[in-house]
Amino acid sequence: MTDATNPLLQPSVLPYGLPDYSAIRPEHYLPAFRAAFEEHLREIDRITMVRSMPTFENTIEALERAGELLDRVAHVFYTVSSADATEEIQEIDAELAPLMAAHQDAIILNSQLYWRVQQVHAQLDTRELDAEQRYLVERHHREMTHAGAALDDAAKARLTGLNQQLSTLSNVFERNLLADTNDLAVVFDSAAELDGLTAGELSSAARAAEERGLPGRFLVSLPLFTGHPYLAQLRDRSSRQRILEASQARGARDNEHDNRPVLSEIVGLRAERAALLGYDSHAAYVTADETAGDPLAVEQMLRELAAPAARNARAEQAALQSIVDETEAEPFTVEAHDWAYFTERVRTARFDIDTGALRPWFEAERVLQEGVFYAATQLYGVRFTERGDLAAYHPGARVFEVHNEDDSPLGLYVLDLYTRDSKRGGAWMNPIVSQSRLRGTPAVVVNNLNVPLPGDGEPTLLTLDEVTTLFHEFGHALHGLFATVTYPHFAGTNVFRDFVEFPSQVNEMWILWPEVLDNYAKHYETGEPLDPAIVDRLRATETFNQGHATSEYLAAAWLDQAWHRVGPSDGAVDVASFEATALADIGLDNPVVPTRYSSTYFAHVFSGGYSAGYYSYIWSEVLDADTVEWFRSNGGLTRENGDRFRQRLLGVGGSMDPLAAYRDFRGRDADISPLLKRRGLDA
Repeated sequence: MTDATNPLLQPSVLPYGLPDYSAIRPEHYLPAFRAAFEEHLREIDRITMVRSMPTFENTIEALERAGELLDRVAHVFYTVSSADATEEIQEIDAELAPLMAAHQDAIILNSQLYWRVQQVHAQLDTRELDAEQRYLVERHHREMTHAGAALDDAAKARLTGLNQQLSTLSNVFERNLLADTNDLAVVFDSAAELDGLTAGELSSAARAAEERGLPGRFLVSLPLFTGHPYLAQLRDRSSRQRILEASQARGARDNEHDNRPVLSEIVGLRAERAALLGYDSHAAYVTADETAGDPLAVEQMLRELAAPAARNARAEQAALQSIVDETEAEPFTVEAHDWAYFTERVRTARFDIDTGALRPWFEAERVLQEGVFYAATQLYGVRFTERGDLAAYHPGARVFEVHNEDDSPLGLYVLDLYTRDSKRGGAWMNPIVSQSRLRGTPAVVVNNLNVPLPGDGEPTLLTLDEVTTLFHEFGHALHGLFATVTYPHFAGTNVFRDFVEFPSQVNEMWILWPEVLDNYAKHYETGEPLDPAIVDRLRATETFNQGHATSEYLAAAWLDQAWHRVGPSDGAVDVASFEATALADIGLDNPVVPTRYSSTYFAHVFSGGYSAGYYSYIWSEVLDADTVEWFRSNGGLTRENGDRFRQRLLGVGGSMDPLAAYRDFRGRDADISPLLKRRGLDA
């Protein structure tokens, strides 16, 4: 295959550099990666072979220019490997994992390159650099040092081996989880077993079964997290139990997809790598280069929140038990699979509201156009136009062109809404093209969700949780679209992990904002707006069930920290026993409130980018809750407020210290009080 016949080796001629997915075939990927690796290494060699002394231009800026082909190929491939991972793509991903790890180490551990970066860094105060350039020097120096560039050759060789092993194991974990999740999808023989689901949900389950070769039956696929949206609706207790037990069994069934030995090996290798780099644990290594600073700060926050959250969850559990005792002909002890269903019963009794009954007001297209896009237009002046002439990587993914208020082009937004067997679980945003003035590239970003596809002719009616997920992920997309930086190192959401969730969480505030809700929450058949009395009751429930929600999240965050405090000499451990000990240690070992993710399907930390960093959601939520208070105090949904947030936070990408950017926006550091109030932890 020649460069001329491989579309990945040539810049795309499509608008905004959108890859020409129609021309890209699986056999193009590995040759393109190999060519990109070789080109990148040649570019690095040209930097290190410069005979003159290191300067910002011949070292740091040259480093930013290098690797453009590799970035382009990687963005294209990893978008597909997460959203449409066919068997062929998975095989390529597995072969690529150690190659990519080795290549990254060949750059970041390069001694000659590190020396040049050190020289530029040592002379920072004598160089005339703007703020972004200065911060770029600081970050390159910090990241190379943190990655092990100062180690001796023997230690670097061991480090490179560890990184390749870890990359391979993370890929195995993800493939195991996808396979076991698909295998454990729950099959029901009759609609009676799914009593409580809507007609649209039943048609979706029937369609999923049909696609699996099970006509006349119903298939319920599993989301990434422990629970399931249907648990709040299903009247048949045994059906609820089957779904939850299937979810909790993933990756722990003594079969070919068992993730227990995989994650145990990952934990051990991460601990060994941390020790090699001079840290007591992987958690210490990770947090050293986050805003948290060290794992003790994370532990302090998690413990402070865990006790009141567990207390609130116990009170909620007692309320559930009471309603079971009062209403069931044969009362039983509430178990984990009962929680969501009876929580809705309690919510109805206390607030006269059934969130499941709201779905006709949350038709997906209206939520997108008149909710998500509308809020962005009101705040930031941006417009979205669907481009049916542009094809993404899958027929189900839609492409929208984004313009600023002055009609200047901003980028492309891709939405891939529906679940499929080849898509990994959860929801996420990633760049397909990263914005950079230096490279002359605009932003192309994609949101992926896993909403069940309804039957033919049926509308897509979202749950309130799915509406929240769409607004949340779109917040990441806005961050990716609005970040306007010179250097690709700072593009889009390339910020500290424990800051990255902040913009997406802030975007959730508009879901129930009166002007926004009134615009999109209309009955899909009649156009009737959502009753204002229901809206008032919905807002009144904002702290309802927060004991459970906070506890399940904190349990997962603590499991992540516990695994990554393991030392290299601690040896193999039983996964179930380890989890039980860790959860008991923080007081979150209530079996009726299981952790949001158990270890064997905790993709965030064993195959994603959140190892020792799942705490980031609650850490960022401190900033989020404080920002919501600022918007409420300053007029809410206004262009002035949106412009301030865009210019001072979203627009800077990773080009300045994130907490400094927050202070520039807010005028002070964040206050934790709004978070405690939101979560019902201030009593």
